Amino acid sequence: MTIQWYPGHIAKAERQLKEQLKRVDVVLEVRDGRIPLATHHPQTPEWVGNKSRVLVINRMDLITPKMQQLWTSWFQEQGETPYWTNAQQGQGMREVAQAAQQAGVQMNQRRQNRGLQPRPVRAVVIGFPNVGKSALINRLLGRRVVDSARRPGVTRQLRWVRISDQIELLDAPGVIPAKLHNQENALKLAICDDIGEASYDNQRVASAFVDLLKQLSDMATGDRTPASSLEDRYHVDTTGITGESYLQVLAQTRYQGDGERAARQLLNDFRKGLLGAIALELPPS
Repeated sequence: MTIQWYPGHIAKAERQLKEQLKRVDVVLEVRDGRIPLATHHPQTPEWVGNKSRVLVINRMDLITPKMQQLWTSWFQEQGETPYWTNAQQGQGMREVAQAAQQAGVQMNQRRQNRGLQPRPVRAVVIGFPNVGKSALINRLLGRRVVDSARRPGVTRQLRWVRISDQIELLDAPGVIPAKLHNQENALKLAICDDIGEASYDNQRVASAFVDLLKQLSDMATGDRTPASSLEDRYHVDTTGITGESYLQVLAQTRYQGDGERAARQLLNDFRKGLLGAIALELPPS
């Protein structure tokens, strides 16, 4: 299975984004807390350049507090400060706004040193599709001003939004590499719904998802493992069978043999958090 997705509106948005970056003071890079490495665009350092950058890791509600702490420690070891958010519920917004404003203070100090008047900080929100960028902007503003939904491709054009007298934000469509060379990461994007559905086969992705949970369970400690979340919800044992076989059994026992329906239900249950808080990536050792 090869997963590739680079629709025309993303290619257009990326060209416009590169133009707008010239006007921007700070970059808010939003990632998915379940897959914070897979949702890092390799061109981000090039786009950020010498600008200030705020690392926002959204969907903190979909991983455990222990996993969040492990990732925080790992990022801090890399010299980065992650700002954890749940854009759906508004958690972490104050800290993100303060980080952006602090970058603005530094920017205006440099302007004052050159004899220029202060102005609002201009920030851009970038990230993969469906990681929660528009929801983040709506929460920062305190009302719905940009379209937001739990699916990729909702934002299709760039739009400036004034958050306050101190901050202007640019909402940009999700950007994704033109070529996904790392197919393990591409699979995780598909599982988390951070890439267009036209790029993958639901049954293959759902089968691979089960295999991934079994692999993560082998590395887990304690009684509660990612694979046990499947067993608790569907009452189908994962022991000794492949992800493909698990999906077939699930389809037979619950969905009258409909493998496509079983795959969609399995993936949607994970995406909505109904399988519990599960991180699909562990911090590199």
